[in-house]
Amino acid sequence: MRASLFITCYNDTLYPETGRAVVTLLERLGVELDFHAKQTCCGQMHSNTGFRGEAFSQAKRFIKMYQDAESVVIPSSSCVAMIREQYPTLIREMGNQEIQKQYDHLLPRIFELSEFLVDKLGVEDLGAYFPHRVTYHASCHSLRGLHLGEKPLRLLRKVKGIDLVELPNIDRCCGFGGTFSVKNAEVSSAMLTAKLQDLLSTKAEYVAAVDNSCLMHQGGALHRLYAGMKTIHLAEILASTESTPAEAAR
Repeated sequence: MRASLFITCYNDTLYPETGRAVVTLLERLGVELDFHAKQTCCGQMHSNTGFRGEAFSQAKRFIKMYQDAESVVIPSSSCVAMIREQYPTLIREMGNQEIQKQYDHLLPRIFELSEFLVDKLGVEDLGAYFPHRVTYHASCHSLRGLHLGEKPLRLLRKVKGIDLVELPNIDRCCGFGGTFSVKNAEVSSAMLTAKLQDLLSTKAEYVAAVDNSCLMHQGGALHRLYAGMKTIHLAEILASTESTPAEAAR
């Protein structure tokens, strides 16, 4: 099976270890990966701040770039939600029928990482080993946008050595929301404070998620509190083995 990796601008710029983990994981499963070096942004930041024309330009670029891909794997539910939820509106606004047809053709081949593993490859036990106490944060886009449900947790439960602790109020937003945390800083900080109380109550070593944007928000606060809890993307746990632990890849 072949797949194209859309790493996202966020991961490429700030969390390259997540991209490396996705490659390690999928190649271990026999997936032959393509990587388009000219990939840029899905356009979410532009769309959320009212730059609709610029967002459409990014959407058009994405659609054309991956038109021939067998599958597109994206380690970010936020970006996948942008593609599924906002691209149709952008395309209608711009009135481009050709792009609409190309988008409709491509859409069924777009997968968030846990969707690709569980739904496309049909695997849950990936031979991962991560001997740490971990709690899982369900980001808003994964929970309400993509409706991933138990998929990430099903993958985590199969990891050998893991002590997976349920996060209280798992459906509670951490307050990041991309530009929301900038435009509504006080509300965002209040939401983050509530999330930190839930995280710290688990006494976990790591908080995992499918979105590094949420993890950055939470990680910054944990660092300021000298809490000792670390953040980690789901892909890094799943790529971790006894011979190559996640910590060594960071």
